[in-house]
Amino acid sequence: MAACETAPRFVIRRLLIGERRARSTMADQLAPLVARLEAVTSRLEGVAPGGGGARTPAEELVPFVVAYDEFLAGPLAEYVAEAKKLGGDAATHADLVKKAFSAQRDFVLLASKCKKPDDMGVAKLLKPQADVITQITQFRESNRRSPQYNHLSTISESIAALSWVVTAPAPAPFIKEMNDAGLFWGNRVIKENKAHQAFTRAWSEALKALQAYVKQHHTTGLSWNMRGADAASVAGGDAATKGPGGPAPPPPPPPPKPAPVSAGPDPTEQQRAALFNDINRGSAITQGLRHVTKDMQTHKNTGLRASSTVPGSKPAIGPKPGAGRPAAPVKRAPVCELQGKKWVIEHQDNNLELQLNETQMNQTVYAFNCVDSVITVKGKVNSIIFDSCKKSAIIFDSVVASVEFVNCISCQVQVNEKVPTISIDKTDGLQMYLSKESLDVVLVTSKSSEMNVLVPKGDGDYTELPVAEQFKTTLQGNKLVTVVNEST
Repeated sequence: MAACETAPRFVIRRLLIGERRARSTMADQLAPLVARLEAVTSRLEGVAPGGGGARTPAEELVPFVVAYDEFLAGPLAEYVAEAKKLGGDAATHADLVKKAFSAQRDFVLLASKCKKPDDMGVAKLLKPQADVITQITQFRESNRRSPQYNHLSTISESIAALSWVVTAPAPAPFIKEMNDAGLFWGNRVIKENKAHQAFTRAWSEALKALQAYVKQHHTTGLSWNMRGADAASVAGGDAATKGPGGPAPPPPPPPPKPAPVSAGPDPTEQQRAALFNDINRGSAITQGLRHVTKDMQTHKNTGLRASSTVPGSKPAIGPKPGAGRPAAPVKRAPVCELQGKKWVIEHQDNNLELQLNETQMNQTVYAFNCVDSVITVKGKVNSIIFDSCKKSAIIFDSVVASVEFVNCISCQVQVNEKVPTISIDKTDGLQMYLSKESLDVVLVTSKSSEMNVLVPKGDGDYTELPVAEQFKTTLQGNKLVTVVNEST
């Protein structure tokens, strides 16, 4: 105390100022740390099941969830608006699509809060959006006679893009592949009515925006929170909160087992026993046979050869069972397998999602007896043959040799890159969609009708050109000259 009294005033003042500056500097250094600790604490409270944080939902969302909400409010909302303008089945279908994306938004939000579970756990969490996707495809199948069937097919063929959440390590290119798969039906929508081009474009732009979103926020796969909570517990807590009456009641007990049915006698055993009984009769087995006289022998009576009845035999009463009715066609099991260097696709019925991904340039594709099916071939193959197919389509990238159609009815083909030759034989109704790289294709036709070539224009539309079916041949000297017979 004595030292303080004897010290000059300015020395004491400098000591006090230095102490205040030290405290201020320490406070400035601790302030960011305290702010970060408060942010982490608030986030953990929001993630914990049953945690009642005071933060608003907008503050709890991570950036990729906010970006997904912007996608829903932007490109997807534009598609829904265009579908509502068309009305009908397209509008109903759009409601299901919106529901599927909403279910995926819940899944993305869950991933931002939780760590990734095992594959079985992911499958359980994806069940809500998987069920809606199934409803989307079933709605298309149950409305095959709808005037907007091509609109429904455009969506159904590419709605699998929602599976990007389980696609790794390249989810963004997968979305582009699905967008290209719906392009075949989208072109048909534009061909039928150019006024509906806005609908097709809005859906394609929505998938492109989804691809850009995934490329920015989920480059190698869906981003999970490595330090988050257990996904099953958080999802269960959310389900219990959303339920109107608390947890769901337990399932009903299994039905009682049916009473065992007593097996009757085996007809095969009875027939076998009767056969052995006849054999044991010895020579007495021929007593029941009737003697054939000379007037009943066809090799001695030529008049009997013209008739199917033999004198002395009992006439048949009434027609034979099933006479005059065509035999029911045998339905064969569908086949899709690689046999050596040949992809064999046979007896496919109403299969719209058949896709060959692992192809090579020395392989061929042979499709036989396919009905109401769509086959997509990725990569470059040697050749493609469509044999006896009906109301089916083939979409491929490139072919080294040629594409052949034989005995087909109402089929379609779409070229994404290159094809040198398209051969058509005994085919009625063929639509050929060409790419800009395949405009030098050579068409070889014989005994075919209703063939059209669709050439792309600069605005994304197609120009339809019919292939000549009628010709005029004249004799000039010692040779025939054939030209196309142009109708007036």
